[in-house]
Amino acid sequence: MVISILIIFLTLVILAVVHEFGHFIVAKKFGTRVEEFGIGYPPRIFAKKIGDVVYSLNLLPFGAFVKVKGEEGEMDIEEADNMSSKTIGQRALIILGGVISFWIFGIILLSVIFALGAPIGVSDDTLADNAKVQIVAVEKNSPAEIAGIKVGDIIYQIKSFNSELNNIDKVKEVQDFININLGQEIIVVAKRGSETVDMNLVPRLIAPQGQGATGIGLTRIIVKKYSLIGSILEGFKTCLDLTSQILVGLFNAVKGIFYHQPTGVELIGPVGIGLLMSQAINSGFIYYLQFVAVISIHLAIMNLLPIPAVDGGRLLFLTIEKIKKSPINPKIEQKINASFFILIIIIMFFVTAKESIDILKSIIL
Repeated sequence: MVISILIIFLTLVILAVVHEFGHFIVAKKFGTRVEEFGIGYPPRIFAKKIGDVVYSLNLLPFGAFVKVKGEEGEMDIEEADNMSSKTIGQRALIILGGVISFWIFGIILLSVIFALGAPIGVSDDTLADNAKVQIVAVEKNSPAEIAGIKVGDIIYQIKSFNSELNNIDKVKEVQDFININLGQEIIVVAKRGSETVDMNLVPRLIAPQGQGATGIGLTRIIVKKYSLIGSILEGFKTCLDLTSQILVGLFNAVKGIFYHQPTGVELIGPVGIGLLMSQAINSGFIYYLQFVAVISIHLAIMNLLPIPAVDGGRLLFLTIEKIKKSPINPKIEQKINASFFILIIIIMFFVTAKESIDILKSIIL
């Protein structure tokens, strides 16, 4: 448990550093002075100046930051290294550097996955050695969820009172075994990372529409390795596919709001993300890398939203500046950003509180 917490914590810090490094590298490219690159937030623990940049390690370990000269809007056209003296296009690219770094990081992680061996879904009819059947979905309040079955579990044995199924490598085998044992207790033996878990459940005689007797979704997977070039190409392609899927989901959610329809979107706070990351860790190294890659791509898209306090909001202010042909008052921009930042913190507080209460309820009940 402690190791999982440390891994999650380190991952979140790495994601923050990746984002700020994107701003850093583009700012330096355009000759903008970077005054400080910090991991964590002050007070400082350690600092060292290399060239013009102070690199610091700080006490509050909740992210990272880059302090770019002139980023707060203090204009000094006489100083070429001041961000505010740069063109709107250059400032936009400095801001986009952080967003693009998330996509690049996602591509790198996905490429590593494909190089090491990526699990891919295949049909039961596909000839394959070492194929496995994996849980890809668990419905809420289903027998599977109550039994403790998790997404990512690999089923390799199922037992009932008078029969058992071993060396499972096809989805239909599992489905047929469940169907002949409706209403009877079965034991599902699964691999979860390096652990083997036994879970008892009773397949339902009558199931809610679309859920099935146990409430699980299954797929048949094989592990496929790619060459170096192939893994990079697959990583890039998969990143594009995931980006497209997230954007479509976001569009449908917004459309659902306007048409008063269920959006299917659920806000997840730090506790929820931590639980999902913990599950991914338990599923194995490759699955954890996949999850972090998806988070990185999500962060890229969320940071592009035209909301003050994130990079998309800064781009929005630059767009307004371009249209009105004069800078927005820095004090007004800072107040708007601060207000939205406080609003985001308040929302996260309530989401986190709800997640914590739900966890306590599940433990007590």
